[in-house]
Amino acid sequence: MEIHQLKTFIAVAREGSITRASELLHLSQPAVSAHIKAIEDAFDLVLFERTARGMSLTLDGQRLLLKAEQTLAAHQALLTEATQLKGKLSGKLTFGVGSNTNHEALGKLLISLSERCPALDVALKHGSSQDVLVGLRNGSLDAGFYNEAAQPDSDLSTLEVSRFTIYVAARPGLAAVAPLDWKALAALPWIYPPSSACCGRTAERLFATQHMRPKRVISVDREQVTRSLIVGGLGVGLLHEATAKDAQAKGEVELLFEAEPPARVLFALLESRAREPLLELAAELMRARP
Repeated sequence: MEIHQLKTFIAVAREGSITRASELLHLSQPAVSAHIKAIEDAFDLVLFERTARGMSLTLDGQRLLLKAEQTLAAHQALLTEATQLKGKLSGKLTFGVGSNTNHEALGKLLISLSERCPALDVALKHGSSQDVLVGLRNGSLDAGFYNEAAQPDSDLSTLEVSRFTIYVAARPGLAAVAPLDWKALAALPWIYPPSSACCGRTAERLFATQHMRPKRVISVDREQVTRSLIVGGLGVGLLHEATAKDAQAKGEVELLFEAEPPARVLFALLESRAREPLLELAAELMRARP
């Protein structure tokens, strides 16, 4: 069994799909299927159940997944250690960049990595906070910056980079700014992203605190679309501080109130990879920034 086959096994397990795993690994679907068959033949085990909805791990597959991830991490650590013995750190790091990323902090990190590791290749992938979290867990990202309105998940090692306020906003005149009428607000449509996003979690926490649920929710995962719908008078929505202030300055919205607590921008990597030399160095550089 080869390391690349282990990577395929982990990708299929995480994605639950031959198609998505093949896209992630840049392999053909027959090649991905062949890797899985080779592993199952080598172990004489059935690792996946093939269903109409995709690939689901069997109990044997679930037990082997953790060991496979540990093996892959050990293999990467071995390669990195061998490089260190030659007197330099090299390789490639791929960082996920979510919205509201502190670009000054990102820039300083990239400059410091370049100075410390001239042979290091660095790539950036931009997306939503959810994209960053998915990338960290499926291995397509090594580390990343994402927004968090609650406590980060226990499988992540995180450092706070910055904070920003989330505002509840509406088109001028749509809702009373003061005093707030929660019954009237609940009767309006609310526009915010799924609960996997920081604004989504903030909205759900707000509803629980006020003991209310809006009669209608419009789920939108792009902030500029949310802004457009609010400006169009479709309902009440949640906006990040920079977007909210810009829309207010242009007279497009009224800011009804600040949601608490503020959201945080976190630098994150998987806890299971925290001792890998390149990622350890990146985290050290992030902690050392002024």
